[in-house]
Amino acid sequence: MERRPGGAPRQRGMVLIIAILLLLVVTILAVAMFRGMGLDSKIAGNVREKQRATHAALGAEQYAEFWLSSGANSANAPSVCSGVASANVAATLVQICSNIPYGPTAVNAMNNPALTPANVGANNTFVPTQVPWAINGIPVGYTYTPLDSNGNAMNVLNGASVPAGQSAANYYAYAPGFYISSLGASADGNGTVFQIDSYGYGGTADSVAVIESTYEVRSGVRNLGGP
Repeated sequence: MERRPGGAPRQRGMVLIIAILLLLVVTILAVAMFRGMGLDSKIAGNVREKQRATHAALGAEQYAEFWLSSGANSANAPSVCSGVASANVAATLVQICSNIPYGPTAVNAMNNPALTPANVGANNTFVPTQVPWAINGIPVGYTYTPLDSNGNAMNVLNGASVPAGQSAANYYAYAPGFYISSLGASADGNGTVFQIDSYGYGGTADSVAVIESTYEVRSGVRNLGGP
């Protein structure tokens, strides 16, 4: 503000400029806050879908372990797997595969020292960390859709759209699946070791989890000595 000689003070407009600057700062802070809230929401959604995919993969893996431990399934002779079947249709469709998936995992190198890309060939194997699994372009493995306590299967889209009026959070993109490979006899000779690869999806095809484990089935009869 400036006072002219013999006249009224003349306004310079500094108050207006300061008010505009403060408003601009508040606006920037508000936009940053809302953008941060949106990012947190996306992160939470991604974590939720990752957990759903992992849970679905664990369900398929547990079923594979259950199948191996049931009856004499683990004694079935391994055979070359070259297709896809549903364990929900019939458990007898599941088989132990002799073609072990080659991938950058310690279990493959440890139990199969001769298993290398040079002597196996990319056309005869698949990498379990990449889905969908295929050998020579043909999908392989076994799908399994878990049932709830009422015997109802989990909601799986399998490429379809979410039904009208339904929430996408109640659906999975594709059915989980697994693949059982024979690794041969255990080190002590009292059991058979298997490699189980399983996968599961969340609500979209981009939310997928792959799990690999080693499972041993031991003989239920032991020789305790005596006559």
